[in-house]
Amino acid sequence: MTSFDSSPTLNAWRALLALAVVFVMLATSGWTAIRGSGVTAPRAAALAAWARGTIDGHALPKPDATAHQLGLFFGSLGNAEQNELADRYPLVVGNLNGAPVPLRYQANRVALAEARAVEQKRMVDSRLSADGRQEASRRMHRFDSLLDDGRQILAFDPSDSGRVAEVFGDLDHAQRVSVIVPGVDTNVLTFEKSSRKNSAPVGMAQSLYDAEHAAAPGTRTAVIAWADYTAPAGLGIDAAVGKMAEDGAVRLAALVRALPGSAPVELFCHSYGSVVCGVSTRELPPRVTDIAVAGSPGMRVGSAAQLDTPARVWSMRDKDDWIQDVPYLDVAGLGHGADPVSPAFGARVLSAAGAIGHPGYFEPGTQSLANFAAIGVGAYQSVVCASDDNSCGSGIFDRSAA
Repeated sequence: MTSFDSSPTLNAWRALLALAVVFVMLATSGWTAIRGSGVTAPRAAALAAWARGTIDGHALPKPDATAHQLGLFFGSLGNAEQNELADRYPLVVGNLNGAPVPLRYQANRVALAEARAVEQKRMVDSRLSADGRQEASRRMHRFDSLLDDGRQILAFDPSDSGRVAEVFGDLDHAQRVSVIVPGVDTNVLTFEKSSRKNSAPVGMAQSLYDAEHAAAPGTRTAVIAWADYTAPAGLGIDAAVGKMAEDGAVRLAALVRALPGSAPVELFCHSYGSVVCGVSTRELPPRVTDIAVAGSPGMRVGSAAQLDTPARVWSMRDKDDWIQDVPYLDVAGLGHGADPVSPAFGARVLSAAGAIGHPGYFEPGTQSLANFAAIGVGAYQSVVCASDDNSCGSGIFDRSAA
């Protein structure tokens, strides 16, 4: 006889129940709304101008050329020519994987200043609604903040809800590089927060950077707050399927392939960001040594082995995280697959002690942040596992340069 727990009929009912939960979630939280800034396509206009442009009588390379090709192109230019291109086409140069990192920072400062000026005009534009002018004010102040001295903006696009990436540390000379991939509701306005700052990409990155330095003061690290993809807005249908993750995975893989040097790279993927990381694995270069997910709704696979990556896969979830109540399924593209903290998934499951709720993994003093920092600096023997036997760190040699 077939046991009740393994009954095909019961399993079918469980799948139907899980689908019902998803659709109730959609009904109560709303379908994803299209949210735009009113400034829809400044980068598209910049790309069109770049396509027509020249330098010393020669056509400019295609923006989708490989990072190696673009690196050769910029390497053939003098400083004056590089600066000219950054000033003329800031929204292109600032986002070119393969362009020198300092030049991207420079170009993005120009692009941010131009975007700030646009929003200042929109703030007093009588053709806009009061809400439109208020959003323009919020965007203007965000761009003003990103222009603060010392900030290293690696990517910036003000189009629609906006995309941005920021570097903490010296990316060109880092011995280890960490990339934070955030989840839903990530855009240029939520890139940083004054309240609950460690729940936003900038706070996450700064917190991890400080924790890595404390864990291994002798190791030169760099941390990238990477919000350079279009994330789902809210818990609508976009968050329940993988289209935005697939688009984001292309951009994530392109970023990693273009990073300078040969330092190991670790991905720290939160919430829907773990879906992006899961989809990206087949395109990531071998220098990605670790993929750590927190509060994950799934990685669009049934097990860590199906990610088909040589990188170590780590997972964690705190006991108060509501994500555990989301059905872990994949039915006709709805849902993101198996639970990464389940034993059957096969990830190395880490302790998240001290973290509170879904956004709490990067709070100082938590075991979750300490574990991330240990992975970030290669101090694998320092990780604390979710299980008492502490076997999640077995079979790995420490690689910290400290």
